[in-house]
Amino acid sequence: MADSKKKEDVGTRVFNAMTMMAASFVARKAITLVWTKVTGKKPPVNPEDPGVAFVEALSWSVLTGVTVAAFRLLAIRAVARKALGGADRESVNAADGQAAHSRQTS
Repeated sequence: MADSKKKEDVGTRVFNAMTMMAASFVARKAITLVWTKVTGKKPPVNPEDPGVAFVEALSWSVLTGVTVAAFRLLAIRAVARKALGGADRESVNAADGQAAHSRQTS
């Protein structure tokens, strides 16, 4: 019993790691495309390089960090939602509904 739980945990961890890597890859591609469209030039390869303008380096770093973190969070939540059983899913949906309801009334 303990072995199957441990294997499940390892499998879940590996799947979550792969999901996070895929989300990071997609986020980087998306933000690079947006950056190129908005600024008309490629994003800085190395923001730490003194040759890159400070505002550009800071903007790229913040935008990349926030976007990658958001994509990772959304990906892991989507995977967790799919993995939940029926009863667990109902309780999560109920909690989400209450949270959405409290946001609408605020």
